[in-house]
Amino acid sequence: MTEDEARLEKSKLEHPGNEVGSSNGFSIVDCQVCGYKHAIPVPTSDELKEVYSHEYYTVEKPLYIERYLEDKEWWESVYTDRYQILENNLNHNRRKILDIGSGPGLFLNKGKERDWKVKGIEPSEKAAAYSREVLGLDISEEFLDKSSAAKMEKFDAVNLGEVLEHIPDPLDMLVLVNDLLEDEGLVCIIVPNDFNPFQLLLRDHMNFKPWWIAPPHHINYFDFDSLEALVTKAGFKVIHQESTFPIDMFLLMGENYIGDDNLGRKCHEKRKIFDMILSKDKSLDKNLRKSFSQLGIGREIVLIARKVK
Repeated sequence: MTEDEARLEKSKLEHPGNEVGSSNGFSIVDCQVCGYKHAIPVPTSDELKEVYSHEYYTVEKPLYIERYLEDKEWWESVYTDRYQILENNLNHNRRKILDIGSGPGLFLNKGKERDWKVKGIEPSEKAAAYSREVLGLDISEEFLDKSSAAKMEKFDAVNLGEVLEHIPDPLDMLVLVNDLLEDEGLVCIIVPNDFNPFQLLLRDHMNFKPWWIAPPHHINYFDFDSLEALVTKAGFKVIHQESTFPIDMFLLMGENYIGDDNLGRKCHEKRKIFDMILSKDKSLDKNLRKSFSQLGIGREIVLIARKVK
């Protein structure tokens, strides 16, 4: 038995559960211990640090910052709504936020415009440099762990946008976040909504391979129930959840953008138009996103929870 095979067998014993997929030498199991689907063997922290410090924005997503800026108007609309929810659930004098995995910094920049005191932590050299040098933000270029958390002050809110799917132990991360929050502080979490009903229709009835399975970059795979159970275990109470636009719907209509960047951008442009127009009717927008979440559809899960311990 090779070293990799032995590591996989050990992981199966530590994380028992039905295998629901596989890719790149990893199995995806519906883990009975962790309570959510994840890859085994779980990559080590050291393995992931190399990926996200140097490779992610240069090899895996070389156009990420460029595309992010092309979408700036849309992102600012999205972020305005997120800050509004946070502000509606905090006293008016509580405006200090930490963004974990802050990327190029547009989320924090929107907070600064709204008179929040903002701080980011971002392992990518390229993204951190853009945030500091172009936007003038306070960014620590590192991973959040016990050592870096010990140097930080307390915050009224913490944002984790597209983070938990990438890390070896999401529960440990949420416990750290809980410790970083002031009493009754808020955490905002966004993760992909994987193995959702639209994806399963595409896999089971339209012969799509499960493209959303992407280890080692995506280790963990959540739905609304498993994410709520995880944040509850970490000492939070969910106060808000919604879905983002179900972009998988384009695939169901025959627009196969998987592996086709040009078509993917065209579908994304249509999605942006939909979101921007829908945002003009706040009540309809809110109710539609809530309905998406109740059906388990939508490309991302957006969950906001309050610290209770």
